[in-house]
Amino acid sequence: MSLPTRPRRPGTPPPPDRPVLLRMTASAQVRAGRKARRIPQLLVGLMGYGAAVMVLVQSGLGAAGWNVLTEGTARTLGISFGWATNLISVLVLLAWIPLRELPGVGTLLNVAVVGFAADATAAVLPAPQGTPAQLGYLLLGLVALAFFDALYLGAQFGSGPRDGIMTGLVRLTRLPVAAVRTGIEVSVAGAGWLLGGTVGFGTVLVVLGTGPLVGFFLPRVTVRLPACGPGPLRDRRTASA
Repeated sequence: MSLPTRPRRPGTPPPPDRPVLLRMTASAQVRAGRKARRIPQLLVGLMGYGAAVMVLVQSGLGAAGWNVLTEGTARTLGISFGWATNLISVLVLLAWIPLRELPGVGTLLNVAVVGFAADATAAVLPAPQGTPAQLGYLLLGLVALAFFDALYLGAQFGSGPRDGIMTGLVRLTRLPVAAVRTGIEVSVAGAGWLLGGTVGFGTVLVVLGTGPLVGFFLPRVTVRLPACGPGPLRDRRTASA
């Protein structure tokens, strides 16, 4: 017999092991409520995520695993970082087929917005001068990357291509988000390094820190939607790391 739980105060985040993301079809995402908050949150999250990606790259101390792969791809193919981001996004979507992930509005906008936001940031962001500035870029980029990742996921419009791999594997393997994301980051960082991407000690920090930070932010920024909202709701996804 389980003990009754104490009611939670309105506005406070749920316990970290409580699911907060609903798995919805694209039509259900559009028909769900609170769009006046969800749409701006989605767009701000995606643009901020693209900017954070470039802050990490500009630090020169090593970026996230996917960014290492993107940088290596851009150097190998002779294209911009933003175009490489979009290309990898499209290719990664093919891996959704065996994972049976559900694309949504956020999936399409992720492909269209993140890469261009990264290129726009690169055009205006000054290069860091000295090691302290590089460390500042690294720490700022890491926290911003995790926060804006959680922000756009919390809009409940579906995940981007890379996060869809993570959520799909978490759903199928039942492993923690931190373990799955770390494994993915390590794998793609290795592939990116072989293509000429930059790997530094900052890469290790980002690989180990992103999962726990996303797990911290996600319950606090997710837009709450009714569990029996419009459209087919297949299951819930955990927000814990």
